[in-house]
Parts: sequence; structure tokens; C-alpha cells
Amino acid sequence: MNIWVDADACPVVIKEILFKAARRTKVQLTLVANQSMQTPPDKNIISIQVPQGFDVADDEIVKLVEEGDLVITADIPLAAEVIEKGGQALSPRGELFTPNNIKGRLTMRDFMDTMRSSGVHTGGPPPLNKQDRQAFANHLDRLLAQ
Repeated sequence: MNIWVDADACPVVIKEILFKAARRTKVQLTLVANQSMQTPPDKNIISIQVPQGFDVADDEIVKLVEEGDLVITADIPLAAEVIEKGGQALSPRGELFTPNNIKGRLTMRDFMDTMRSSGVHTGGPPPLNKQDRQAFANHLDRLLAQ
């Protein structure tokens, strides 16, 4: 298993959890972003910088992900593409996207996007809290133990 991170929007605290897990388990961790990323000096942790542009990092992750890999992302369409390729997708809040829940999440995302486009202020997600970080770490540990 390789872990791919949609790193442009991934919270620093989640990256730190991933760095620790990669060092502990020796799993390959790759951060993909439109900007240069600092990574700890570890042969299992690398970053890939892609050109600027809409969904360029997402497209690179989809191109590289293989069956059984794990992608860390809050991007629902990216998660759907990863699942289609046989990978797993985990949000920074610890929600595992699955074939059973991804269609509903896509529908809700599209609905909210339509609402925002029509001028309705929907607000953003709440700040990442301690429970979110713990849920992410716990779910990551379970996936790495499989």
C-alpha cells in the first residue's frame, strides 16, 4: 500500500500524523501539491510538485494511484475516482469514503455547489478539532493494520 496525500488543502496536523505513521510502518507516503512541500528527511516520505491549475494535483493522484492504495483527501470527486480505481479514500476528518457512501456524498456536494452558485451562503466546514484529529488517526491506524 502507498499513501497519497492531496496536500494543497491537507491540514498541517494531519500531515504530521501521516509522517509519524509512515516512519513507524515504513509505508510509502507521497504528498502531491501545486507548491513546494517540506517533508521530513525519510526515504519513505516524498513530495511531488505539479503545475498550477484546477485539479492538476487530483489528476496526478488518479494517474498514480493503484488498487489497494490509500488517498487522503477532502475532495469528494477525487475520492470517487480513487474508489473507481480500487483504492481507498480517507478524509482529514477521519471519514472513510466507500463504494456505499460516495454516491450520496457526491450528490450532497453537487447540491451544495448549486446552492452556492445561486447565491446562498452555505458557510464552510468547521475548523478541524481534537475529535476530528483523533478520528483520523484511529481510522488511519486501522487501515494500516489491515
